[in-house]
Amino acid sequence: MSLEKGSIVDGKVTGVMPFGAFVSLPDNQSGLVHISEITKEYVKDINDHIKQGDEVKVKVIDIDKNGKINLSIRQAKEPVKKQKGEKPAGPVRPADIDWFTKNDEDLSFEDKLSRFKKDADEKMLALKRSNESKRSGGYHRGGGTY
Repeated sequence: MSLEKGSIVDGKVTGVMPFGAFVSLPDNQSGLVHISEITKEYVKDINDHIKQGDEVKVKVIDIDKNGKINLSIRQAKEPVKKQKGEKPAGPVRPADIDWFTKNDEDLSFEDKLSRFKKDADEKMLALKRSNESKRSGGYHRGGGTY
């Protein structure tokens, strides 16, 4: 079996170092999974995520001219697709927000731009009104006594 960039194969962890893990591949080949390619989360200690002897699924991300094979465990995992309208678990991050809930697919660029400008103008007007109402109430600076 010839390995190609982008292929996903099964392997076995043969060694764990502070910078990554060596993985045995089919046809007596081996490659390296860099610590940044273990998981999407920050990896402080690689031993918390992977151990020697673990069976892993890896994606070949590069084969350099010297034959060194760079692998990724996190890219080999298929992304979890959310169902439309499904709420994310935990805190909401900007990446989790569906910014196109108004069904903009069928609008031209000009229509999208005019909608954006209209929304921005409305928000600015509301902000100005809010600031003006704050200014009119409260105390006044001056030489008088309170």
